[in-house]
Amino acid sequence: MSFTLPTDPARRRALKCLAFGGAGTLFVLAGGVLAPVDIASAADQKHRAAAAGMPLFLQISDTHIGFNKEANPDVAGTLAQTVDYVNAMPIKPALTLHTGDITHLSKPQQFDDASQLLSRLKITELHTVPGEHDVTDGTGMEYFNRFGRASANKGYYSFDHQGVHFIALNNVMNFKPEGLGALGDDQLAWLKADLAKRSSSTPIVVFAHMPLWTIYQPWGWGTGDADEAMSYLKRFGSVTVLNGHIHQIVSKVEGNITFHTARSTAYPQPTAGNGPGPMPLTVPAAELPKMLGVTDVKIALTSPGATLTDTTLA
Repeated sequence: MSFTLPTDPARRRALKCLAFGGAGTLFVLAGGVLAPVDIASAADQKHRAAAAGMPLFLQISDTHIGFNKEANPDVAGTLAQTVDYVNAMPIKPALTLHTGDITHLSKPQQFDDASQLLSRLKITELHTVPGEHDVTDGTGMEYFNRFGRASANKGYYSFDHQGVHFIALNNVMNFKPEGLGALGDDQLAWLKADLAKRSSSTPIVVFAHMPLWTIYQPWGWGTGDADEAMSYLKRFGSVTVLNGHIHQIVSKVEGNITFHTARSTAYPQPTAGNGPGPMPLTVPAAELPKMLGVTDVKIALTSPGATLTDTTLA
């Protein structure tokens, strides 16, 4: 199966979605409930209670290795700092999920540099999905050469870990005219068949690059056919949907599904509608560590409540 990335204004607009920095999110499983906690607190002895339960996986996103503009001329350095945070955690999860835009322009050297940095993670498994910046050649050859085996070079696949069913989706190969991502009929059919094999009591984690709910349509922050995909998940009691792309923390709980977008480890970006569009945001050097912070998000999937506590690298 082949994929093409259209060379039209929608694609170009999507490629502007680059920013907001952070160090990643740790997810723990306690009492059958997934709870995201910030990895800085999890690494701190006095905050170990925040990570009570089984450390299940870590989400990082939008590392944009190869970016070197004013908003953050050392994205390799901030990714290295993230790796140091993870490696300092007293109890480490077995999995890391990278939700796309590993590189900035899909260059072989950028993938080599990113792979070298990520290889320092003292975590057993790394699972990835492509971001639009990882497939700028239209075919994703460089990405799939390195990360395509699990998906037979399709970008979507599933696996099981500790009783949780993980589903990786690819929504960056065929953009909708308004700049929204898309899954496509073949992937939707695969997803429906994959879920049909699972008991409704199985905890489900879905991860993709672009948000699987429409956060801000004028900037293309969403996936045009996500509603169809979400309809397949309604019968499951515990569903967590993770994305990157918008480079900032946005969460919501809708029925049995918790949606959570991750910060980038690269650079800041405006919040939705605040400015001319999604683009790297340059702030004074003294302010940058505050923009590259981490956020505690504790979500009980059995209730609609969510609590967010902001912390920063400053």
